[in-house]
Amino acid sequence: MYEAVHAHPDGDSTVARLAKTAADYGFEGVVVRNHHGSRAEYEAAEIREEYDIDVVEGVEIRADSPQQAGGSVGNYRTDQTIVALHGGTNDMNRFAVENDKLDVLAHPMADRGDINHVLVKAAVENGVRLEFSLSGVLRKSGGARVREIQSLRKLKEIVDYYDAPYVVSADPASHLELRAPRELIAVGEQLGFSNEFVENGLAEWGRLAERNREIQSESFIEPGVERGRYEEEP
Repeated sequence: MYEAVHAHPDGDSTVARLAKTAADYGFEGVVVRNHHGSRAEYEAAEIREEYDIDVVEGVEIRADSPQQAGGSVGNYRTDQTIVALHGGTNDMNRFAVENDKLDVLAHPMADRGDINHVLVKAAVENGVRLEFSLSGVLRKSGGARVREIQSLRKLKEIVDYYDAPYVVSADPASHLELRAPRELIAVGEQLGFSNEFVENGLAEWGRLAERNREIQSESFIEPGVERGRYEEEP
């Protein structure tokens, strides 16, 4: 299972500190998902060797409009293993699920955002994972926490109905916000999610990384074509 983290300067802890804590908690890997413009400085290979944990280079794009996001997706797709888009508005959610160069629609229900049947079907078609962010359940209280729970349950219903791809994360920005897989499974139980559902969502980050690394490797040749999935036509 993997966790997707925000490291310094996007968060409060270094990649190495997050990776060490994640390894201690039993994670197999971490995805560094800093927002673009807040790139973390780290040596993934050195951290892997020291803490025996996979470190995946990624990015979470934040943009004011789909047009702005489109340029960023193209820029990051070729050199980042996992590319996510911070959603939450109807326009950004739609842009994300209709873009097969994106891996993850992060925070689709943030800012009172919504996911409907049309958007989920597009996510299935384009292989875009919808994120179940448990951050609000873990770190909010009162009415705000109740709304987070309602949104996640609604998202779960529609994801189950269409068998849509998804990931799960606590979205930590500090090693102090990391939670062990068993703790996240316990949170899922409070929401009515099965252990298997949460475990699968945490593991999906690792499966995405493995697939995309294969695509990016120089030896990868997509059947029937002379270039990989993300390489643009000249």
